[in-house]
Amino acid sequence: MDWIITLIAGAVGGNIGGALFKNLSLGTVLNSIAGILGGAGGMSLMNSLNATSGSELLNQLGGGAVGGTVVMAVVGLIKKVMGGGK
Repeated sequence: MDWIITLIAGAVGGNIGGALFKNLSLGTVLNSIAGILGGAGGMSLMNSLNATSGSELLNQLGGGAVGGTVVMAVVGLIKKVMGGGK
């Protein structure tokens, strides 16, 4: 169940990032995919740092959302630099 929450938070984070950084947005589907990958990475990072905020749910949501946003922005930036962006 932990990973499901994290992956959903990552997808949401990827789409929020796409809305915030319109020039880097990949579109809803690719923002979601990048967000899911970033969410998994963000949660793994939180686990490896043994980050505790008193709530495992907050770690899952925070790690997933932030990781999802970061990966979406990085992929969008790479796509833009390589000439695939708008």
